Amino acid sequence: MRRSTTITLGLSAAFTVFALTGCASHTEPADSSAPARRDGDTASASAPLSSAQLNQRLLNESDLGEGYTRKPEPARRSDDVTLIGCPGLEKLGSDAVTGSGLDFARKAKVSFTYSGSSTSEVSEELYSDRPTKLSKGIGNVFDAMLSCPSYQVASGSTVVDMGTAKSTAPDLGDDQWSQLLTFSAGGHRSVIKQTAIRTGNVLVVVSGSPGLVDAHLARAVDKAHSAR
Repeated sequence: MRRSTTITLGLSAAFTVFALTGCASHTEPADSSAPARRDGDTASASAPLSSAQLNQRLLNESDLGEGYTRKPEPARRSDDVTLIGCPGLEKLGSDAVTGSGLDFARKAKVSFTYSGSSTSEVSEELYSDRPTKLSKGIGNVFDAMLSCPSYQVASGSTVVDMGTAKSTAPDLGDDQWSQLLTFSAGGHRSVIKQTAIRTGNVLVVVSGSPGLVDAHLARAVDKAHSAR
């Protein structure tokens, strides 16, 4: 199936930061199809934050420490994307998997390189909506991606071999998801880690070099939650 999308939410690494680079445990996390919830969708808990509020909750250079440089937002791509060999992703639709079809009320994003190297990067995405909608939406994406340990993604003349494996998510927030994504093409191989934590009506997604994700995830979740 072919769809015109902007490559984000994990699949972006295959095309826009393919040089991105690793380490994570592969024990089974809780089933994301039935996440445990510690809060209800009350009016006060579920009202989405504004875009301005989300932007204030993003990590910045002072949160990360020395050696980090903020990256400018890349120009939107309009490549046709073809998913090959993964019925679960095809059923969900590539728009949702790449992030452009995530139907959440508010979104904010930031990306950083570490020590000026394009191979050590970390990005953060914040979403806000009803807690149950956030959990269901991101859970469906992770379930679909993890349903196929290996598949291919084609964009134009580029074909990338993909590998997906569950990773352990720390006990943060209300719901947790984590995975390792492996990208191989043209003799190059890179691994990124992607961990999503829902805390109330905010979803935190941190992606990038596994070591950097592990180092900054707790701070990202704390800042997204405590600033409310």
